[in-house]
Amino acid sequence: MDTGMLYVVPTPIGNMEDITMRALRVLREADLILAEDTRTSSVLLHHYDIKKPLLSHHKFNEHQTVDKLVERLEAGEVAALISDAGTPGISDPGFLLVRACVRKGIPVQCLPGATAFVPALVDSGLPCDRFVFYGFMPQKKGRQTFLGELAAEGRTMIFYESPYRVLKTLNQLSEVLGADRRASVSREISKIHEETVRGTLAELSAHFAAHEPKGEFVLVVAGRNEKEDKDE
Repeated sequence: MDTGMLYVVPTPIGNMEDITMRALRVLREADLILAEDTRTSSVLLHHYDIKKPLLSHHKFNEHQTVDKLVERLEAGEVAALISDAGTPGISDPGFLLVRACVRKGIPVQCLPGATAFVPALVDSGLPCDRFVFYGFMPQKKGRQTFLGELAAEGRTMIFYESPYRVLKTLNQLSEVLGADRRASVSREISKIHEETVRGTLAELSAHFAAHEPKGEFVLVVAGRNEKEDKDE
């Protein structure tokens, strides 16, 4: 029997229209769909009238489910891996399964599609030619060490953050990188209340101190530039 296939399928991060025709075809043709949260994914699948078996695959069970899923793929099944929003593996479950498939020689295809940090980066007005994506910062252990290491980073930096910690993060970045460091904050990308605020870290801190943060955030921060090096 031929080996199956794992498709990594990006899903909309906001607007339901932000999904490709190819992604819809793959979801309709797959033998099963692996979802981060079956309740969330059911809304998308129902919207596009896609009726396929759904299996839960998230960060709390992926270590336990990978081996069984690989066995099913080796037996010839085709699976589509999706997360709640965006591209699986980017600050979402997916890496462990992809790695296991690669090691077993099971074909893997990642479809192009929605990823929150790309529009946030381009929309920021900061350099896009060299950048580093950090995802979510450490919340407690190692956070101060992590922040300290950012001071020497010359590339544009990208972070994901929750509305509950975004002001704290902006304040800490301001302390470490300097209050006048240029940055951009995008929230609710591709949704009704999408917004991008640009300015210095001090200005952004002041803005979100006065306006309660709501939604999911992407922070884009300028790297250390040549002028800063010369001024020392």
